[in-house]
Amino acid sequence: MLPPSQKPNLIGGHFRKFRKDATGFLTEQAKLGDVTFFRMGAQPGYFLNHPDFVRDLFVVNAHKFMKGRALQRAKNLLGEGLLTSEGAVHLRQRRMIQPAFHRSRIAEYATSMVEFADKMSNEWNDGDVLDIDKEMMHLTLQIVGKTLFSANVEDDADDVGNAMTTVSKLFDFLLLPYSEWLQKLPLPQTRRFNHARETLNSVIYGIIERRRNSGEDTGDLLSMLLAARDEEDGGTMTDEQIRDEALTLFLAGHETTSNALTFTWYLLSQNPDKAAKLHDELDRVLAEGGNPTGREGVSSNLPTMDDLPNLKYTEAVLAESMRLFPPAWAIGRLALEDHAFGGYEVPKGSLVLVSPYVTQRDPRFWDDAEKFIPERWESQSAKEASQKNIYFPFGGGIRRCIGEGFAWTEGILLLATLARKWNIGLMPEQKIGLMPLITLRPKYGMRMRLASRFESRL
Repeated sequence: MLPPSQKPNLIGGHFRKFRKDATGFLTEQAKLGDVTFFRMGAQPGYFLNHPDFVRDLFVVNAHKFMKGRALQRAKNLLGEGLLTSEGAVHLRQRRMIQPAFHRSRIAEYATSMVEFADKMSNEWNDGDVLDIDKEMMHLTLQIVGKTLFSANVEDDADDVGNAMTTVSKLFDFLLLPYSEWLQKLPLPQTRRFNHARETLNSVIYGIIERRRNSGEDTGDLLSMLLAARDEEDGGTMTDEQIRDEALTLFLAGHETTSNALTFTWYLLSQNPDKAAKLHDELDRVLAEGGNPTGREGVSSNLPTMDDLPNLKYTEAVLAESMRLFPPAWAIGRLALEDHAFGGYEVPKGSLVLVSPYVTQRDPRFWDDAEKFIPERWESQSAKEASQKNIYFPFGGGIRRCIGEGFAWTEGILLLATLARKWNIGLMPEQKIGLMPLITLRPKYGMRMRLASRFESRL
Protein backbone atom coordinates (compact mmCIF):
# COMPACT_ATOMS: atom_id res chain seq x y z
CA MET A 1 0.00 0.00 0.00
CA LEU A 2 1.28 3.46 -0.94
CA PRO A 3 1.40 6.32 1.58
CA PRO A 4 -1.03 9.23 1.13
CA SER A 5 -0.45 11.55 -1.79
CA GLN A 6 -1.72 14.73 -3.42
CA LYS A 7 -3.70 14.27 -6.61
CA PRO A 8 -1.22 13.92 -9.49
CA ASN A 9 -1.48 15.42 -12.95
CA LEU A 10 -2.35 13.04 -15.76
CA ILE A 11 1.08 13.56 -17.32
CA GLY A 12 4.24 13.83 -15.25
CA GLY A 13 2.68 12.89 -11.93
CA HIS A 14 3.48 15.61 -9.39
CA PHE A 15 6.37 17.14 -11.33
CA ARG A 16 4.53 20.27 -12.51
CA LYS A 17 3.17 21.02 -9.02
CA PHE A 18 6.61 20.57 -7.53
CA ARG A 19 8.27 22.72 -10.16
CA LYS A 20 5.70 25.50 -9.79
CA ASP A 21 6.07 25.78 -5.99
CA ALA A 22 8.46 23.24 -4.47
CA THR A 23 8.35 24.40 -0.85
CA GLY A 24 4.56 24.80 -1.04
CA PHE A 25 4.22 21.32 -2.52
CA LEU A 26 6.28 19.71 0.25
CA THR A 27 4.39 21.70 2.90
CA GLU A 28 1.13 20.29 1.53
CA GLN A 29 2.62 16.78 1.46
CA ALA A 30 3.51 17.09 5.15
CA LYS A 31 -0.13 17.80 5.99
CA LEU A 32 -1.01 14.32 4.70
CA GLY A 33 1.33 12.48 7.07
CA ASP A 34 4.92 11.82 8.10
CA VAL A 35 5.46 9.52 5.12
CA THR A 36 3.86 10.56 1.84
CA PHE A 37 4.16 9.54 -1.79
CA PHE A 38 4.75 11.53 -4.95
CA ARG A 39 5.84 10.80 -8.48
CA MET A 40 8.20 12.81 -10.69
CA GLY A 41 7.47 11.44 -14.15
CA ALA A 42 8.37 7.77 -13.91
CA GLN A 43 10.37 8.31 -10.69
CA PRO A 44 8.54 7.26 -7.48
CA GLY A 45 9.29 9.44 -4.49
CA TYR A 46 8.69 9.42 -0.74
CA PHE A 47 8.69 12.50 1.49
CA LEU A 48 9.61 12.07 5.16
CA ASN A 49 8.67 14.65 7.80
CA HIS A 50 9.53 13.26 11.20
CA PRO A 51 12.83 13.44 13.14
CA ASP A 52 12.88 9.66 13.63
CA PHE A 53 12.81 9.13 9.88
CA VAL A 54 15.40 11.86 9.29
CA ARG A 55 17.77 10.05 11.68
CA ASP A 56 17.02 6.71 10.03
CA LEU A 57 17.87 8.16 6.60
CA PHE A 58 20.99 10.10 7.60
CA VAL A 59 22.49 7.90 10.32
CA VAL A 60 21.01 4.49 11.12
CA ASN A 61 20.53 3.21 7.58
CA ALA A 62 22.59 5.71 5.60
CA HIS A 63 24.38 2.83 3.86
CA LYS A 64 21.14 1.92 2.10
CA PHE A 65 20.98 5.24 0.27
CA MET A 66 23.03 7.37 -2.09
CA LYS A 67 22.71 10.98 -3.24
CA GLY A 68 19.45 11.77 -5.01
CA ARG A 69 18.80 12.74 -8.61
CA ALA A 70 19.53 16.44 -8.07
CA LEU A 71 23.13 15.82 -7.04
CA GLN A 72 23.57 13.02 -9.56
CA ARG A 73 22.69 15.52 -12.26
CA ALA A 74 24.91 18.13 -10.57
CA LYS A 75 27.90 16.08 -11.74
CA ASN A 76 27.43 17.91 -15.04
CA LEU A 77 28.79 20.94 -13.21
CA LEU A 78 30.66 19.69 -10.16
CA GLY A 79 32.18 16.47 -11.48
CA GLU A 80 33.20 13.98 -8.78
CA GLY A 81 33.61 16.52 -5.99
CA LEU A 82 32.87 16.00 -2.32
CA LEU A 83 29.18 16.85 -2.77
CA THR A 84 28.50 14.38 -5.57
CA SER A 85 30.92 11.48 -4.99
CA GLU A 86 29.92 8.28 -3.22
CA GLY A 87 31.30 5.46 -1.10
CA ALA A 88 35.05 5.01 -0.66
CA VAL A 89 35.83 7.93 -3.00
CA HIS A 90 33.76 10.29 -0.86
CA LEU A 91 35.30 9.08 2.41
CA ARG A 92 38.84 9.42 1.02
CA GLN A 93 38.22 12.93 -0.27
CA ARG A 94 36.58 13.98 2.97
CA ARG A 95 39.59 12.79 4.98
CA MET A 96 41.90 14.75 2.70
CA ILE A 97 39.89 17.96 2.88
CA GLN A 98 38.88 17.86 6.55
CA PRO A 99 42.10 19.50 7.88
CA ALA A 100 41.28 22.67 5.92
CA PHE A 101 38.21 23.11 8.14
CA HIS A 102 39.88 22.46 11.48
CA ARG A 103 39.02 25.08 14.08
CA SER A 104 42.58 26.45 14.11
CA ARG A 105 42.44 26.89 10.34
CA ILE A 106 39.06 28.61 10.51
CA ALA A 107 40.50 31.01 13.09
CA GLU A 108 43.05 32.04 10.46
CA TYR A 109 40.27 32.61 7.93
CA ALA A 110 38.30 34.78 10.37
CA THR A 111 40.53 37.83 9.92
CA SER A 112 39.93 37.85 6.16
CA MET A 113 36.19 37.43 6.67
CA VAL A 114 36.02 40.55 8.83
CA GLU A 115 38.36 42.53 6.56
CA PHE A 116 36.19 41.98 3.49
CA ALA A 117 32.99 42.75 5.41
CA ASP A 118 34.48 45.93 6.86
CA LYS A 119 35.61 47.02 3.40
CA MET A 120 32.07 46.58 2.07
CA SER A 121 30.65 48.38 5.11
CA ASN A 122 32.93 51.36 4.47
CA GLU A 123 31.88 51.51 0.82
CA TRP A 124 28.20 51.73 1.72
CA ASN A 125 26.58 55.14 2.17
CA ASP A 126 23.74 56.28 4.38
CA GLY A 127 20.49 56.21 2.42
CA ASP A 128 21.77 53.91 -0.35
CA VAL A 129 19.24 51.47 -1.80
CA LEU A 130 20.94 48.19 -2.69
CA ASP A 131 20.00 44.67 -3.67
CA ILE A 132 21.31 43.00 -0.52
CA ASP A 133 21.09 39.61 -2.23
CA LYS A 134 23.73 40.69 -4.77
CA GLU A 135 25.81 42.44 -2.10
CA MET A 136 26.00 39.31 0.04
CA MET A 137 26.80 37.16 -3.01
CA HIS A 138 29.67 39.47 -3.92
CA LEU A 139 30.98 39.53 -0.34
CA THR A 140 30.93 35.78 0.32
CA LEU A 141 32.44 35.04 -3.10
CA GLN A 142 35.44 37.22 -2.30
CA ILE A 143 35.83 35.56 1.10
CA VAL A 144 35.77 31.98 -0.16
CA GLY A 145 38.23 32.91 -2.92
CA LYS A 146 40.63 34.40 -0.40
CA THR A 147 40.28 32.01 2.51
CA LEU A 148 40.19 28.69 0.67
CA PHE A 149 42.28 29.53 -2.38
CA SER A 150 44.30 32.62 -1.39
CA ALA A 151 42.97 34.21 -4.57
CA ASN A 152 41.67 37.69 -5.23
CA VAL A 153 38.50 37.03 -7.21
CA GLU A 154 37.16 40.57 -7.05
CA ASP A 155 37.74 41.08 -10.79
CA ASP A 156 35.87 37.83 -11.52
CA ALA A 157 33.22 38.20 -8.81
CA ASP A 158 30.46 39.58 -11.03
CA ASP A 159 31.12 37.04 -13.81
CA VAL A 160 31.15 34.18 -11.31
CA GLY A 161 28.03 35.51 -9.58
CA ASN A 162 26.17 35.78 -12.88
CA ALA A 163 27.32 32.32 -13.92
CA MET A 164 26.15 30.84 -10.62
CA THR A 165 22.77 32.54 -10.97
CA THR A 166 22.46 31.10 -14.48
CA VAL A 167 23.39 27.63 -13.28
CA SER A 168 20.91 27.84 -10.39
CA LYS A 169 18.05 28.99 -12.60
CA LEU A 170 18.74 26.24 -15.13
CA PHE A 171 19.15 23.53 -12.52
CA ASP A 172 15.48 22.59 -12.65
CA PHE A 173 16.00 22.02 -16.39
CA LEU A 174 18.54 19.35 -15.46
CA LEU A 175 15.92 17.70 -13.25
CA LEU A 176 13.37 17.37 -16.05
CA PRO A 177 12.48 13.80 -17.01
CA TYR A 178 14.84 12.67 -19.79
CA SER A 179 17.07 15.74 -19.28
CA GLU A 180 20.08 13.49 -19.90
CA TRP A 181 18.99 13.42 -23.54
CA LEU A 182 17.63 16.97 -23.66
CA GLN A 183 21.02 18.31 -22.59
CA LYS A 184 22.60 16.86 -25.72
CA LEU A 185 20.36 18.99 -27.94
CA PRO A 186 21.34 22.56 -28.97
CA LEU A 187 18.60 24.12 -26.83
CA PRO A 188 18.93 27.68 -25.43
CA GLN A 189 18.98 26.29 -21.88
CA THR A 190 21.80 23.92 -22.75
CA ARG A 191 23.87 26.67 -24.36
CA ARG A 192 23.42 29.01 -21.37
CA PHE A 193 24.32 26.26 -18.91
CA ASN A 194 27.43 25.29 -20.88
CA HIS A 195 28.53 28.93 -21.11
CA ALA A 196 28.12 29.39 -17.35
CA ARG A 197 30.09 26.19 -16.69
CA GLU A 198 32.89 27.41 -18.97
CA THR A 199 33.03 30.70 -17.06
CA LEU A 200 33.37 28.90 -13.74
CA ASN A 201 35.95 26.49 -15.16
CA SER A 202 37.99 29.40 -16.49
CA VAL A 203 38.19 31.02 -13.05
CA ILE A 204 38.97 27.79 -11.16
CA TYR A 205 41.50 26.43 -13.65
CA GLY A 206 43.12 29.87 -13.70
CA ILE A 207 43.58 29.78 -9.92
CA ILE A 208 45.01 26.24 -10.11
CA GLU A 209 47.43 27.13 -12.93
CA ARG A 210 48.75 30.22 -11.15
CA ARG A 211 49.35 28.21 -7.98
CA ARG A 212 51.11 25.37 -9.80
CA ASN A 213 53.34 27.86 -11.61
CA SER A 214 54.24 29.68 -8.40
CA GLY A 215 54.93 26.50 -6.46
CA GLU A 216 53.94 28.40 -3.33
CA ASP A 217 52.39 26.60 -0.36
CA THR A 218 50.07 29.10 1.26
CA GLY A 219 48.60 26.58 3.71
CA ASP A 220 45.11 26.89 2.24
CA LEU A 221 42.81 24.21 0.84
CA LEU A 222 44.20 24.51 -2.68
CA SER A 223 47.77 23.97 -1.45
CA MET A 224 46.59 20.88 0.42
CA LEU A 225 44.89 19.48 -2.68
CA LEU A 226 47.95 20.11 -4.82
CA ALA A 227 50.22 18.39 -2.28
CA ALA A 228 47.87 15.48 -1.51
CA ARG A 229 49.08 11.98 -2.37
CA ASP A 230 47.13 8.77 -2.65
CA GLU A 231 47.89 6.47 0.31
CA GLU A 232 48.04 3.39 -1.93
CA ASP A 233 49.99 4.43 -5.04
CA GLY A 234 51.46 7.79 -4.00
CA GLY A 235 49.85 9.50 -6.97
CA THR A 236 48.80 13.14 -6.92
CA MET A 237 45.46 14.61 -7.93
CA THR A 238 44.94 15.69 -11.52
CA ASP A 239 43.90 19.25 -12.33
CA GLU A 240 40.44 17.87 -13.11
CA GLN A 241 40.13 16.24 -9.69
CA ILE A 242 41.33 19.40 -7.99
CA ARG A 243 38.95 21.42 -10.13
CA ASP A 244 35.99 19.27 -9.00
CA GLU A 245 36.80 19.75 -5.31
CA ALA A 246 37.70 23.41 -5.67
CA LEU A 247 34.56 24.27 -7.64
CA THR A 248 32.34 22.38 -5.20
CA LEU A 249 33.70 24.31 -2.23
CA PHE A 250 33.98 27.55 -4.19
CA LEU A 251 30.28 27.54 -5.03
CA ALA A 252 28.86 25.84 -1.94
CA GLY A 253 31.06 27.97 0.28
CA HIS A 254 29.58 31.27 -0.85
CA GLU A 255 26.08 30.51 -2.12
CA THR A 256 24.73 29.09 1.14
CA THR A 257 26.11 31.76 3.48
CA SER A 258 25.04 34.51 1.12
CA ASN A 259 21.45 33.32 1.06
CA ALA A 260 21.37 32.81 4.83
CA LEU A 261 22.53 36.41 5.38
CA THR A 262 20.10 37.86 2.84
CA PHE A 263 17.13 36.29 4.61
CA THR A 264 18.60 37.33 7.96
CA TRP A 265 18.57 41.00 6.88
CA TYR A 266 14.99 40.57 5.69
CA LEU A 267 13.85 39.05 9.00
CA LEU A 268 15.60 41.75 11.03
CA SER A 269 13.91 44.43 8.92
CA GLN A 270 10.51 42.91 9.75
CA ASN A 271 11.28 42.57 13.46
CA PRO A 272 12.79 45.88 14.66
CA ASP A 273 12.71 44.79 18.30
CA LYS A 274 14.97 41.84 17.44
CA ALA A 275 17.26 44.12 15.41
CA ALA A 276 17.50 46.48 18.40
CA LYS A 277 18.44 43.59 20.68
CA LEU A 278 21.11 42.51 18.19
CA HIS A 279 22.55 46.03 18.07
CA ASP A 280 22.57 46.21 21.87
CA GLU A 281 24.68 43.05 22.03
CA LEU A 282 27.09 44.31 19.37
CA ASP A 283 27.48 47.67 21.12
CA ARG A 284 28.21 45.90 24.40
CA VAL A 285 30.55 43.16 23.16
CA LEU A 286 32.38 45.23 20.56
CA ALA A 287 32.77 48.38 22.63
CA GLU A 288 35.98 50.09 21.52
CA GLY A 289 38.74 50.28 24.10
CA GLY A 290 38.08 46.96 25.77
CA ASN A 291 35.30 45.64 27.99
CA PRO A 292 34.65 42.93 30.58
CA THR A 293 34.38 40.21 27.91
CA GLY A 294 38.10 40.19 27.38
CA ARG A 295 38.72 42.51 24.44
CA GLU A 296 41.34 44.54 26.30
CA GLY A 297 44.03 45.57 23.88
CA VAL A 298 41.78 45.23 20.83
CA SER A 299 42.23 48.56 19.05
CA SER A 300 39.17 48.28 16.82
CA ASN A 301 35.55 47.55 17.53
CA LEU A 302 35.47 45.02 14.71
CA PRO A 303 34.66 41.47 15.84
CA THR A 304 37.28 38.76 16.12
CA MET A 305 37.18 34.99 16.50
CA ASP A 306 37.62 35.47 20.24
CA ASP A 307 34.33 37.38 20.39
CA LEU A 308 32.21 34.47 19.12
CA PRO A 309 31.45 33.01 22.59
CA ASN A 310 30.03 36.41 23.61
CA LEU A 311 27.96 36.99 20.48
CA LYS A 312 25.21 34.65 21.66
CA TYR A 313 22.27 36.67 20.36
CA THR A 314 24.00 37.26 17.01
CA GLU A 315 24.41 33.50 16.70
CA ALA A 316 20.77 33.00 17.70
CA VAL A 317 19.62 35.44 15.00
CA LEU A 318 21.52 33.45 12.37
CA ALA A 319 20.28 30.11 13.72
CA GLU A 320 16.69 31.32 13.65
CA SER A 321 17.09 32.67 10.13
CA MET A 322 18.38 29.30 8.94
CA ARG A 323 15.49 27.60 10.72
CA LEU A 324 12.94 29.58 8.72
CA PHE A 325 14.93 29.87 5.48
CA PRO A 326 17.49 27.05 5.35
CA PRO A 327 19.78 27.44 2.31
CA ALA A 328 19.69 23.65 1.77
CA TRP A 329 15.88 23.57 1.74
CA ALA A 330 15.50 19.91 0.65
CA ILE A 331 17.84 16.92 0.78
CA GLY A 332 17.39 13.87 -1.43
CA ARG A 333 18.58 10.29 -1.34
CA LEU A 334 18.14 7.37 -3.74
CA ALA A 335 17.29 3.98 -2.23
CA LEU A 336 19.92 1.33 -3.01
CA GLU A 337 17.68 -1.38 -1.54
CA ASP A 338 14.19 -1.78 -0.15
CA HIS A 339 13.59 -0.07 3.19
CA ALA A 340 10.55 0.69 5.34
CA PHE A 341 9.67 4.04 6.94
CA GLY A 342 6.72 4.13 9.30
CA GLY A 343 5.32 0.85 7.99
CA TYR A 344 5.52 1.89 4.35
CA GLU A 345 7.85 -0.04 2.06
CA VAL A 346 10.16 2.16 -0.01
CA PRO A 347 11.34 0.11 -3.00
CA LYS A 348 14.89 0.13 -4.33
CA GLY A 349 15.40 2.97 -6.82
CA SER A 350 12.93 5.32 -5.12
CA LEU A 351 13.72 8.95 -4.41
CA VAL A 352 13.51 9.87 -0.70
CA LEU A 353 13.22 13.53 0.30
CA VAL A 354 13.46 15.33 3.62
CA SER A 355 13.11 19.08 3.95
CA PRO A 356 14.70 21.31 6.61
CA TYR A 357 12.33 24.04 5.37
CA VAL A 358 9.26 21.95 6.26
CA THR A 359 10.42 20.11 9.39
CA GLN A 360 11.95 23.24 10.92
CA ARG A 361 8.55 24.96 10.63
CA ASP A 362 6.54 22.05 12.02
CA PRO A 363 4.49 23.22 15.05
CA ARG A 364 4.84 19.78 16.64
CA PHE A 365 8.52 20.48 17.20
CA TRP A 366 8.60 24.29 17.41
CA ASP A 367 6.47 26.73 19.41
CA ASP A 368 5.20 29.62 17.27
CA ALA A 369 6.89 27.83 14.41
CA GLU A 370 6.31 30.50 11.75
CA LYS A 371 7.58 33.38 13.91
CA PHE A 372 11.11 34.79 14.00
CA ILE A 373 12.12 34.28 17.64
CA PRO A 374 15.90 34.19 18.16
CA GLU A 375 15.27 33.89 21.91
CA ARG A 376 14.17 30.28 21.41
CA TRP A 377 17.86 29.41 21.08
CA GLU A 378 18.55 30.53 24.66
CA SER A 379 16.99 27.31 25.98
CA GLN A 380 18.19 25.00 23.20
CA SER A 381 21.39 25.19 21.17
CA ALA A 382 21.56 24.51 17.46
CA LYS A 383 23.65 21.43 18.27
CA GLU A 384 20.98 20.09 20.62
CA ALA A 385 18.22 20.69 18.08
CA SER A 386 20.36 18.98 15.45
CA GLN A 387 20.84 15.95 17.69
CA LYS A 388 17.04 15.74 17.94
CA ASN A 389 16.87 15.82 14.13
CA ILE A 390 14.40 18.70 14.17
CA TYR A 391 17.05 21.14 12.89
CA PHE A 392 19.32 20.06 10.05
CA PRO A 393 20.24 22.98 7.78
CA PHE A 394 23.64 21.31 7.24
CA GLY A 395 22.30 17.81 6.65
CA GLY A 396 23.35 14.96 8.89
CA GLY A 397 25.30 11.74 9.30
CA ILE A 398 28.51 11.01 7.40
CA ARG A 399 27.48 13.44 4.65
CA ARG A 400 26.91 16.37 6.98
CA CYS A 401 28.32 19.57 5.46
CA ILE A 402 32.10 19.60 5.90
CA GLY A 403 32.09 23.41 5.98
CA GLU A 404 29.55 23.81 8.80
CA GLY A 405 32.06 25.33 11.23
CA PHE A 406 33.32 27.66 8.51
CA ALA A 407 29.74 28.74 7.70
CA TRP A 408 28.79 29.48 11.34
CA THR A 409 31.96 31.51 11.89
CA GLU A 410 31.54 33.42 8.65
CA GLY A 411 27.83 34.10 9.14
CA ILE A 412 28.24 35.42 12.70
CA LEU A 413 31.28 37.56 11.92
CA LEU A 414 29.79 39.09 8.76
CA LEU A 415 26.50 39.82 10.48
CA ALA A 416 28.31 41.40 13.43
CA THR A 417 30.66 43.46 11.24
CA LEU A 418 27.88 44.91 9.10
CA ALA A 419 25.11 45.23 11.71
CA ARG A 420 27.36 47.11 14.16
CA LYS A 421 27.21 50.05 11.75
CA TRP A 422 24.03 49.59 9.72
CA ASN A 423 20.28 49.30 10.04
CA ILE A 424 18.93 47.78 6.83
CA GLY A 425 15.26 48.31 5.99
CA LEU A 426 13.18 46.61 3.33
CA MET A 427 11.94 48.84 0.51
CA PRO A 428 8.13 49.11 0.67
CA GLU A 429 7.65 47.95 -2.93
CA GLN A 430 9.93 44.89 -2.56
CA LYS A 431 8.06 41.66 -3.26
CA ILE A 432 8.98 38.62 -1.21
CA GLY A 433 9.01 35.16 -2.71
CA LEU A 434 11.09 32.01 -2.66
CA MET A 435 13.13 30.52 -5.48
CA PRO A 436 14.03 26.99 -4.30
CA LEU A 437 16.75 25.94 -6.74
CA ILE A 438 20.06 24.36 -5.70
CA THR A 439 19.74 26.59 -2.64
CA LEU A 440 16.86 28.67 -1.31
CA ARG A 441 17.11 32.10 -2.93
CA PRO A 442 14.88 35.18 -2.74
CA LYS A 443 12.76 35.12 -5.90
CA TYR A 444 12.73 38.87 -6.52
CA GLY A 445 16.08 39.92 -5.06
CA MET A 446 16.09 41.92 -1.82
CA ARG A 447 16.19 45.70 -2.31
CA MET A 448 16.83 47.39 1.00
CA ARG A 449 17.77 50.87 2.25
CA LEU A 450 20.85 51.47 4.38
CA ALA A 451 20.65 53.64 7.49
CA SER A 452 23.86 54.37 9.34
CA ARG A 453 23.57 53.79 13.07
CA PHE A 454 26.42 56.22 13.67
CA GLU A 455 24.88 59.04 11.61
CA SER A 456 21.62 58.72 13.52
CA ARG A 457 23.43 59.44 16.78
CA LEU A 458 24.93 62.73 15.59
